[in-house]
Amino acid sequence: MAALAEHVRLWARELGFGAITVADTGLESAEPGLERWLEAGFHGEMHYMARHGLKRARPAELLPGTLRVISVRMDYWPDARPAEAVLSDPTLAYVSRYALGRDYHKVMRSRLQKLADRIAGASPSAYRVFVDSAPVLEVELGAKSGLGWRGKHTLLIDRSLGSFFFLGEIFTDLPLPVDEPVSAHCGTCVACIDACPTGAIVAPYRLDARRCISYLTIELHGSIPEAFRPLIGNRIYGCDDCQLVCPWNRFARRAVETDFEVRNGLDSASLVELFGWTEEAFGRLTAGSPIHRIGHERWLRNIAVALGNGPGTPEVVAALSARADHPSEIVREHVAWALMRHQKGAEA
Repeated sequence: MAALAEHVRLWARELGFGAITVADTGLESAEPGLERWLEAGFHGEMHYMARHGLKRARPAELLPGTLRVISVRMDYWPDARPAEAVLSDPTLAYVSRYALGRDYHKVMRSRLQKLADRIAGASPSAYRVFVDSAPVLEVELGAKSGLGWRGKHTLLIDRSLGSFFFLGEIFTDLPLPVDEPVSAHCGTCVACIDACPTGAIVAPYRLDARRCISYLTIELHGSIPEAFRPLIGNRIYGCDDCQLVCPWNRFARRAVETDFEVRNGLDSASLVELFGWTEEAFGRLTAGSPIHRIGHERWLRNIAVALGNGPGTPEVVAALSARADHPSEIVREHVAWALMRHQKGAEA
């Protein structure tokens, strides 16, 4: 098994993974925290999280006979316009750095499947591949196996490159040797907590998703609560603030995977330009992107909020007014809110 593990690491590097570690399935210590998080309702409308419950902490319930979990990392920090420059320009649209290129689910899953197939070819085994596709405590498993440590923003951090990487897992019944966890290096730093625009990190290692801009712009299907709209700024898909301020991300590495390169100029596009996309254009230009999953309605909802937070120029008011009678009630509501803000601003 030790020799096989070394081969697995070599194969993983050949497939473009930045690191690979192995953990056992003992996640009992994570169950109380998961239960408290769900009981507090911090998962919001992500009902699947409550539906699966403690199954997340019990890998063998997903794949009977599971003995080990292989965790892999793939870096995604893109060669893009600086995030801070986009965030500071209210006429531009900010898209989370992970979503500027191709959907990571598609990229990583095919690579993980190849790795799993190769492992099974070398040593016949039962396995199952996951890339954010099932109830898996991927950060907990990554921390348990030494892929990094859980930061106070709840994401995994590697001291050599920060946190801008994707995670994937292979559950297997092979008794591979396990890796040791690494010590945490956050110390007294609370930069991520202080930087969160909506106060979603309610305590170290505790995130209220209902307040998180990533949740509000991606997972939430209905109206964005009015109290949060001004705090969203020009973020139209996700948020990176807690990672951008993390001291360890000064070591972030550029992605070597070309699929994560910026598509359609989304690292520096204007809000007015993106608000003008028709449903057909949205479908075509976001095909193969994680953005595609929110659909045109939520795309317009998010951009309407961002336009309401920016300058009320004639161009912006005209763009919003053109969508004032949109067939979607949700779009109309957020457009009306944005126009009202500009009207009040003009009257002030």
